[in-house]
Amino acid sequence: MERFDNIPEIALGWHREGKGAVLATVVETWGSAPRRVGSQLAISSEGEIEGSVSGGCVEGAVVVEAIEALEAGESRMLEYGISDGDAFAVGLACGGTIRVLVEPIGAVLPEAMLADLVAARTARQPIAYVVNPTSGARSLTADGFGTRFRMDRSGFEEDGETFVAIHNPPLRMLIVGAVHIAQALVPMARLAGYDPTLIDPRESFGSEARFPGETILHDWPDEGVASYGLDSRTALVLLTHDPKLDDPALEQALRSEVFYIGALGSKRTHAKRVARFEEKGYSAAEIGKIHGPVGLDIGAASPAEIALSIMAECTEVLRHGPQSGSEAPSEKAAG
Repeated sequence: MERFDNIPEIALGWHREGKGAVLATVVETWGSAPRRVGSQLAISSEGEIEGSVSGGCVEGAVVVEAIEALEAGESRMLEYGISDGDAFAVGLACGGTIRVLVEPIGAVLPEAMLADLVAARTARQPIAYVVNPTSGARSLTADGFGTRFRMDRSGFEEDGETFVAIHNPPLRMLIVGAVHIAQALVPMARLAGYDPTLIDPRESFGSEARFPGETILHDWPDEGVASYGLDSRTALVLLTHDPKLDDPALEQALRSEVFYIGALGSKRTHAKRVARFEEKGYSAAEIGKIHGPVGLDIGAASPAEIALSIMAECTEVLRHGPQSGSEAPSEKAAG
């Protein structure tokens, strides 16, 4: 998954400044294309660019086409690749081919529609931009395309005519318990594209010395979770073993849209957790959202290996959808 960018925001800003702006989007790739479908490049009438649609000189060719399209007030579908006879020159040395849709803001992509797209992104609301390059039909929707949203996968539908550009909020991971496993999990999560945040009221645990440069909330978990907010692009990982800290966070998460909930502890610990939440009136479906013991069963023993198992399970749920939960690494049986 690619890092979150602000290409639509930049294009909208240029347009509103009167510069004129174009969005170029990779809509299809074959072979070893350097950028994934959905990657974008913003171009102003003055030749300013932000973003990328390839790893080489395709940008230069796209800029020329984009400025011409802006002047003509029309969209264009561009194709580059090995068939051009100069694959090295366009940064597709491995024989890849890409198609790029060029859309001037205003004349082709309505300013109001782009503004709505930007507003949804700002509000952390998953949104899909749906366009038929042939007919010119365009729309925004948050409904349907469930698999595309989960997989962060833009692309053409089976009809070969409808292109869906997925705009998901950045992934976040909220970790309750600034313990030794968290020290390994935080950098792993960041490498995987998550924005991690720690919650632990125990300042000796959640210290700058133990987690240099990280966001740490010294709140009780129920207060920290409430202020942080939970949504469909958030994973919650509970690492304290202490019901006084874990349960208040769980109570909010079970009736939220978080895509992953993982809780450290042995099977015995998890059974007690399930019983507590049954007594509180939570349904079997709600309780079933908890992956406990947390992590895929990879035979993990060290804190780093357990953190790896958590990231693996979190990724599995994100990409494949909710599952019934997995057996835990062996060390967690001690919980």
